[in-house]
Amino acid sequence: MIKLYNVNVSFFGEKKALDGVNLKIAPGEFLYITGESGAGKSTLLRLIYADLNPTRGIVMVDGQNVSNMNHRTIPYLRRSIGVVFQDFKLLEEKSVFENLRMALEIYYLKPKHMEEKIYPLLKKLGIFVKRDTIVKKLSGGEKQRVAIARALINEPKVILADEPTGNLDNDNADSIMRLLLENRDKGSTVIVATHDQRLMEHFPARMVELKYGKIKHDSLTGSTQEKGEDDED
Repeated sequence: MIKLYNVNVSFFGEKKALDGVNLKIAPGEFLYITGESGAGKSTLLRLIYADLNPTRGIVMVDGQNVSNMNHRTIPYLRRSIGVVFQDFKLLEEKSVFENLRMALEIYYLKPKHMEEKIYPLLKKLGIFVKRDTIVKKLSGGEKQRVAIARALINEPKVILADEPTGNLDNDNADSIMRLLLENRDKGSTVIVATHDQRLMEHFPARMVELKYGKIKHDSLTGSTQEKGEDDED
C-alpha cells in the first residue's frame, strides 16, 4: 500500500528532515511513527498525502507514485486519505456539523444521508451536543475530536494522524485509539505520529522510531539504520 524508497527531504539546503528512509506499510496495518520533536514524523506524513515532494527518492501510495504527482491528480489521491492535523485546520467560523458536511460534499449526498454519517460519529466521539457550535468556541480537546471526525467521515483507505491525542485526557485518548483500531479492523491503514509512551504501551502495534530524520528502529523488522556522521549518541 505505502512504500518509501531511499527518501530524502531537505528544506532550503539545510540539514535533512528525512535521510535515506526506506519503509513499507501493508494494507490494513496499524503503525506508530515516534521520535522526538523535529525527528521527521510530520514530514513523513506530509509525503504520504502529497503535501510535500521528496528531495530524492520515491513515495508510492496505493500503487501511485506521489513523489512528483500532478497538482490536478492530488485531490483524487486525497479522497482516499483522512488526515488528522496537529493544528486541526478546521474552519473556525463554521459549526462542527458544517465542517463535516463540507468533507462529504464531493459525494453529493442528500442532507439526510449526510446526517446518517455525521451524527453516529459525533456520538462516538462524545461531541454530538456540540454539532451546531461554532468551532472557534470549542476547547482544544473538542477541536481535536472534530478534526478526527473529519478525517474518518469518508471511511478512507489510509488514516494519517499527527499527534491525535495531544489535547485529550487519558479516557478520551483511549476512546480515540479504539476508534482508530476499529477503522483498522475495517481495512484502513492507520499511521499515528506520536511520542505518547503510555498510548503505545496500552495499544501495542508496530513502531517505527525516527531520529535525526533516519529510521532508528523498526519493531517489525528489528532493523536499525546506520547513524550519520553528524548524529550524536
